[in-house]
Amino acid sequence: MGTGEPTTPQASTGRVNQKLRTRRAILQAAVELMRSGHEVTMPEVAKAALVSEATAYRHFPDLVSLLQEAMAGQMPSPAEALASVADSRDPVERVAVATEHLLRTVLTYQGATRAMIAGTITRPESADARPAMRFGLIDLALAPLDDTLAATDPAAVRQLKNDLAVVVSAEALFALTDLAHMDPEQAIVSVIRTASTLTRATLDAAAPR
Repeated sequence: MGTGEPTTPQASTGRVNQKLRTRRAILQAAVELMRSGHEVTMPEVAKAALVSEATAYRHFPDLVSLLQEAMAGQMPSPAEALASVADSRDPVERVAVATEHLLRTVLTYQGATRAMIAGTITRPESADARPAMRFGLIDLALAPLDDTLAATDPAAVRQLKNDLAVVVSAEALFALTDLAHMDPEQAIVSVIRTASTLTRATLDAAAPR
């Protein structure tokens, strides 16, 4: 027979509530570190949440799963991101706005973005944990083509979306800032120009001769 006091419903509820509070504290610490733009690591999150690293790992098996949940709800929807060009039917203009939005979001959450890329690129099976914002932005930016080019040449639009997915990306930005040593603002201008050029080239190729 056990010698401890029997577990009461109140005690059980108290433990559950404590676990929820701890989990929320870890998530909030991750969100705050993300917003700072600094490097995001599990030890730093645990320190900010005033818990041990082991406790953080009990709630989240790895940094990727923590960042996935912390990022949820932090980013605007594609429609919100493209609100300034909601009335525009020009895919080039819309792609430029989508590209700038994505890259500035990457810079704002740079530490978390780098951590998410690092955590998923070495574990391809976890790649679905990445927010993949670019795809929603690209789809909406090219929405004016749904009734035009997509109706007559859907393969061209699919190819354009794939091409843009390479360019409208954190990886493209980091290649320019880290490897080409460009200033972030110059890098953003370069990526926007490339994305716009790709879009314009597709439209020009499809235009009647």
